[in-house]
Amino acid sequence: MKMGSHESNTETPLLHIHDPDNKQHKFWGKFVFFLLALLAITSLAFTSSRASLLQVKFSGKVQYHNADIVESEVGVVAADDARCSEVGASMLRMGGHAVDAAVATALCVGVVNSMASGIGGGAFMVVRSASTSQVLAFDMRETAPAAASENMYENDPGAKTLGPLAMGVPGELAGLHEAWKKYGRLPWRTLFQPAIHYANNGYQIFPYLATYLQKYQDKIMADPGLRHVFAPNGRMLKVGETCYNKKLAQSLEAIAELGPQAFYNGIVGEKLVKDVREAGGILTMEDLRNYKVKVTDAVGVDVMGYKILGMPPPSSGTVGLAMIVNILKNYGSSKALGGSLGLHRLTEAIKHMLAIRMNLGDPAYVNVSKYVSEMTSPSFAEKIWHKIYDNTTFPPQYYEGRWSQKQDNGTSHFCIVDAERNAVSLTTTVNYPFGGKVLSPSTGIVLNNEMDDFSTPTEVSPDELPPAPANFIQPGKRPLSAMTPLIVLKDGQLAGVIGGSGGSNIIAAVAQVFINHFVLGMDPLAAVQSPRVYPKLMPNVVNYENVTVIDGEHIELPEERRAFLEKRGHKLKPVGIQAICQLIVQTFGNPIDLGRKHGRKSVGNVNFGTLTAVSDPRKDGKPAAV
Repeated sequence: MKMGSHESNTETPLLHIHDPDNKQHKFWGKFVFFLLALLAITSLAFTSSRASLLQVKFSGKVQYHNADIVESEVGVVAADDARCSEVGASMLRMGGHAVDAAVATALCVGVVNSMASGIGGGAFMVVRSASTSQVLAFDMRETAPAAASENMYENDPGAKTLGPLAMGVPGELAGLHEAWKKYGRLPWRTLFQPAIHYANNGYQIFPYLATYLQKYQDKIMADPGLRHVFAPNGRMLKVGETCYNKKLAQSLEAIAELGPQAFYNGIVGEKLVKDVREAGGILTMEDLRNYKVKVTDAVGVDVMGYKILGMPPPSSGTVGLAMIVNILKNYGSSKALGGSLGLHRLTEAIKHMLAIRMNLGDPAYVNVSKYVSEMTSPSFAEKIWHKIYDNTTFPPQYYEGRWSQKQDNGTSHFCIVDAERNAVSLTTTVNYPFGGKVLSPSTGIVLNNEMDDFSTPTEVSPDELPPAPANFIQPGKRPLSAMTPLIVLKDGQLAGVIGGSGGSNIIAAVAQVFINHFVLGMDPLAAVQSPRVYPKLMPNVVNYENVTVIDGEHIELPEERRAFLEKRGHKLKPVGIQAICQLIVQTFGNPIDLGRKHGRKSVGNVNFGTLTAVSDPRKDGKPAAV
């Protein structure tokens, strides 16, 4: 049995008329073709009108889908905020490349969901060019400042998480600009207008952000910058109220006009550094000037009949997911991965992955080739598979983990596919919610706390394992990450785009969504909505979802599955939302040929199918279609 294959559905005609000469068929065929052509022309005219309006001024009064799933044969965006999905889609309507849409979407999310991302943080971005089939990985991960050292938190461990000392050198803007220089078609300034509008004219507080405003109320009220934005009248903003960040609008305006140099070697950066250093941080203008984006070929791994393409280390997501899926491949059938037994097998595979993951680090500072090779090797996966038993789980020592697990947090993810089938998968972060809980008053920028993703020699962990030396702090080094932006191919054609947010839970979440759709054949929405588990090595527990999400739907692992896992020795713990996933899939049926590029079945080596985009209902996200 070929795992991950899908049978195409055949449609039954709604009405069958006996017509031996086929006259009625020809008449109706011409009529339908004329009608569809007319609709297409009308749609293009409407799109052109909207595009020209957006170039002049972004009003902020956008209409977005109020659904977790959309379909299109042209282009789609799946972000974790409905407004930003529509912002990305508007760039595609203007004729923009998927990267244009990605820049605008990232900037938008960094404003309306600044608790999770922003230009004060970093990102990983995977881009596939449809015309060349080249897939590039843009590493815009934060780096340790030049004054950082592996023992810098020895006397104050809390400063690694909270405050300006927790800040790494931001990389998001540099990376977005690097990708735009290679692929962008729209003016750089145009891509900033929606984010500037929301920061300057205000945006509505959505429920997910409101939850975190309440959760971190004390920390927000303690910081003058955060308090000014999120509690302007001395009380925390609530759902439905309007939030402004005019200083951030000014920063974005300067970067839109002057380019990223305004941030890395100009007025915005100077203000940021001044604020950080006055608050007790070590960031310098030299740190900003010396930041470099790393652009490499994406890591490609063949798994279960698909090729997944993603980030190399210090991201552990691509190789982590590859290891999980390659282990499960040895069961030989998709049926073996379904149901309660399949869940037990998945749980065990994730635990083995977690044990080896902590050997990874920034390849510019440590040699990780051995571990990358093992984690992507089918033969290594088969050896691990022999250690998994269907009737039991094991103590943590069985999985041979050598190092303490890092538990990172936060992030935002979105997926984009355009009319030419260029694709982007991008995960962006300031690490913990609201980063280090500091907002630069003169720039409106939330400071990341990415230094907490490093391991340090003096860290004491609950699992009593030593910290991972491969992930120790060094100046200029990038910390280990679980971010997992992926592009999925089938027989050389785009099959999907996937990724997630949620710190160390990302790999497990993305693996489950991948398996749900591409292996078990679930429809895209069900693949994302399905209850997930999050196995841990230390403590030795399987967290399972038991949560009522924002739209009122209750997501909980079924009782029979919980009982099955418990009988095999798993200790279970109910948890709330742990990770958020976005998914785009392309399916090939019989698209109508209107003589337009995105209406054809193929152009050159590129096949065109129906795009289905899903935003995870666990957050405020809604996808948008072109």
